[in-house]
Amino acid sequence: MNHIRNFCIIAHIDHGKSTLADRLLEHTKTIQITEGQMLDDMDLEKERGITIKSHAIQMEYENYILNLIDTPGHVDFSYEVSRSIAACEGALLVVDATQGVQAQTISNLYMAIEHDLEIIPVINKIDMPSAMPDEVEDEIVELLGCKREEILRASGKTGEGVEEILRAVVERVPPPTGDPEAPLQALIFDSVFNSFRGIIAYFKIENGVIRKGDKVKFFNTGMEYDADEVGVLKMEMKPRQELRTGEVGYIISGIKDAKEVQVGDTITHVSKPCAKAIEGFQEVKPMVFAGVYPIDPTDYENLRASLEKLQLNDASLTFQPESSVALGFGFRCGFLGLLHMEIVQERLDREFNMDVITTVPNVSYMVYTKQGESKEVHNPSGLPEQVMIDHIEEPYIRASIITTADFIGPIMKLCLDKRGELIKQEFVSGNRVELHFYLPLGEIVIDFYDKLKSISKGYASFDYHIDSFRPSKLAKLDILLNGEPVDALSTLTHQDNAVVLGRRMCEKLKELIPRQQFDIAIQAAIGAKIVARETIKQVRKDVTAKCYGGDVTRKRKLLEKQKRGKKRMKQIGNVEVPQKAFLAVLKLD
Repeated sequence: MNHIRNFCIIAHIDHGKSTLADRLLEHTKTIQITEGQMLDDMDLEKERGITIKSHAIQMEYENYILNLIDTPGHVDFSYEVSRSIAACEGALLVVDATQGVQAQTISNLYMAIEHDLEIIPVINKIDMPSAMPDEVEDEIVELLGCKREEILRASGKTGEGVEEILRAVVERVPPPTGDPEAPLQALIFDSVFNSFRGIIAYFKIENGVIRKGDKVKFFNTGMEYDADEVGVLKMEMKPRQELRTGEVGYIISGIKDAKEVQVGDTITHVSKPCAKAIEGFQEVKPMVFAGVYPIDPTDYENLRASLEKLQLNDASLTFQPESSVALGFGFRCGFLGLLHMEIVQERLDREFNMDVITTVPNVSYMVYTKQGESKEVHNPSGLPEQVMIDHIEEPYIRASIITTADFIGPIMKLCLDKRGELIKQEFVSGNRVELHFYLPLGEIVIDFYDKLKSISKGYASFDYHIDSFRPSKLAKLDILLNGEPVDALSTLTHQDNAVVLGRRMCEKLKELIPRQQFDIAIQAAIGAKIVARETIKQVRKDVTAKCYGGDVTRKRKLLEKQKRGKKRMKQIGNVEVPQKAFLAVLKLD
């Protein structure tokens, strides 16, 4: 056990974690680098240049076994980071020499400190012409309170400083603690679905030993299995006869049902079980809710199976069945943010060939009725009648934004426009400022992060956590097509914004819905009051073309006949809303 080190790499997005991880793997001769990031193996990760999943891999260095977990940096995937941290004793805190400490650096650092991890600060990208290692060193000393000589300098591109990092991991990160003689206790921190071998769970052993062929049970679900194969994670899986305390590995036991494996569960022996489960990590709290519906209603069961398999690999996704008048049967999914929602949609399409429609994302509200009852509402169609509602409370977040002093004005304006209130602002170091705001979560879910990035030319970093629910003047905005409400387009919004939003949605839908044989009235309504209207004109045939001169009543008769036909058609015709109309309404600017 003294020769095992478990550590993860944490940083803000784009600070070079995965590139640095590749250099560590290359230096320890674990892999030959062929092209691009080796750990980011998903097509989506390669295309977008971001890490979406944590990746665990084992290296050997001077007869030490190092288990490295590379983590994502984007705020939407912070749950992946919290799980990785639970399986480690140390963390490399990577900071970009050209950008300095950013918001996500700080929040991931606090997460690591809460779990008592040994922190090794590393300044990356020191080979860049715009690097400012001395200033960044000042920021890290201020943040961590460490000594200057403890901070390592490295470059993921050239491989400079990699040897020092590996030496620091061996010297500073404590070996795992645990009792090899005690009953088996192993924490599941991730799992993947393999269509040939069933579900493969990744775990870290806290106490005890697991051997191939053992009878094991999963503590929380109470299910029992045979350990058909156990092993360690290199670039591919390497089977072993046994894994001991402190090691990180995988188990294959022919599990077919996705519900039987829960991330955060404890594996123990059937014959000699442990007394209690390991304290897992905190429950995931979805921030953004959206309906996901199959385009073809017969795909409903396939969609359920696909979501369950995806949930194995992404434990922060939550879903429950729901139905909609316009879209049929589907699922109400909870996501950690908008990027997370986009990635899940893409993965459903690529990995499971599922074509889905996603409704307007919204957050959960607390509704209090005049009878004194309260209920949580995720979907505007679940609201009680307007006359029954006493008041509605919406979730507020506490946001911290770190930026350079040049952008304070525009960022403050953006936050105040989103109904935010400034708590405090403080200078972090040099020219950088940290702003703290209370903001309604509903205002943030659609386009806040994109706007923040464009206002600050990409220099602002943003991090948030849920604060509390507060009473708010909210109105339910319905979109009607020919008098029929389309529940997938209804939204809850602040009363001050409702009329403007309604008008913009009507104008957008007018552009996107194709013309029919009859007039289509698009209306935005708050309760019974119509606040905006657009009309899509019908496609008409020129029925009077065959009349040359003659009495005007002949033309009138033909037009009346056409009018009656159109009226009959309007009674039986229904309006199809194309998928791009749903998406365009999300991106209304």
